[in-house]
Amino acid sequence: MSSAPVVQFLNELVAYPTISDRPVDAIAGSLAQRAEDAGGRVECLSSSPGKVNVVARFGPQGTDGLVLSGHMDVVPTTGQDWTSDPFSVTERNGKLYGRGTADMKGFLAAATIALERIPITQLERELVFIWTHDEEVGCRGSRILAEQWKKKLGTLPRFAWIGEPTSFQLCRMHPGHTTIEIECTGRAAHSSRPGLGTNAIHIARLTLEALDELAEIWKKDQQFTDHLESPFTVMNVGMIEGGSAVNIVPDQCTIRLGIRPLPGEPENQRINELCTALEPIQRQAELLQGALTTTIVQVAPALLTPAGTPLEALLCPHALKPEPTAAPFATDGGNLATLDVSSLVFGPGSIDVAHRADEFIPAQDLIECVDMIASVVRSRCLSSAAGA
Repeated sequence: MSSAPVVQFLNELVAYPTISDRPVDAIAGSLAQRAEDAGGRVECLSSSPGKVNVVARFGPQGTDGLVLSGHMDVVPTTGQDWTSDPFSVTERNGKLYGRGTADMKGFLAAATIALERIPITQLERELVFIWTHDEEVGCRGSRILAEQWKKKLGTLPRFAWIGEPTSFQLCRMHPGHTTIEIECTGRAAHSSRPGLGTNAIHIARLTLEALDELAEIWKKDQQFTDHLESPFTVMNVGMIEGGSAVNIVPDQCTIRLGIRPLPGEPENQRINELCTALEPIQRQAELLQGALTTTIVQVAPALLTPAGTPLEALLCPHALKPEPTAAPFATDGGNLATLDVSSLVFGPGSIDVAHRADEFIPAQDLIECVDMIASVVRSRCLSSAAGA
């Protein structure tokens, strides 16, 4: 394997099996220690047992420098046909294989190693690392950080670089992602006497019809057609489960769906529209002595950062194309916006190989990312006059 320090540290990070249903305190401890050794003021902000966000600050606090952000968790490998150990980096033909190499431990490793090239004691503007947990299951860590720890964090720099895998394409926007659960409740009865019961799956069918109608309305409301493959609020009914036996009128049916609000859309706008669309079905269910209950499981807000920020100017020379575009996936950037931080998404590796077997990052991209981070941080944080 390559002897480059960033590759060696990436191997250390990948060895932590930080699937989102497992603790991240071990990898958080490693990242925190490296930041402390480099002169950072580090806090591990706990959300629950084993779940922490790491915040490491360098340079004078309250000076408008730069945030670097990424997530420590990864998606599962169960059922995937890996050709090598997913929790050990394997190098083949210039590519580094392993779970999280692209999404997104590669960026965490690059940022950590870049500290060795930055004169921390000379920083005139603050550099802040924010490493989050449970991004892969709805950006939960960053949401808790924004909601529970905002006062403790104090003033953060106005701009954040989120190193998600974009193949070095600069992105200033992305849709959000909201998970909604709809519980259809009926009354159980023997199937030979259906009139004594209320069929929850029948209520679910009416619900799905209403959702289909709403999804078609949303498809007509298009924006950012030059940047998004699906330039409308996407709805996906992803899971449905109901009934217990063919000779029982089912009294329960659960629908799970995801919606992806467009950049710039308020967090609750589409949720409110969905609830309004289901009100007639709720009334019908009640007339049948049933019920319809809607629960918001998680919300990852959309991101829309204005064009022309000082961070954009610093990242553009390193980008694949000069014009920023949109990432198709949600990131922690939406939650960071509630901390008055404007984010750009830009990083090594491709989202096309993330979440799949044999995920990889090109070794050269990873090594170059270290240089990019050091260069951008120097430009932004070593001079108090750098940018506005």
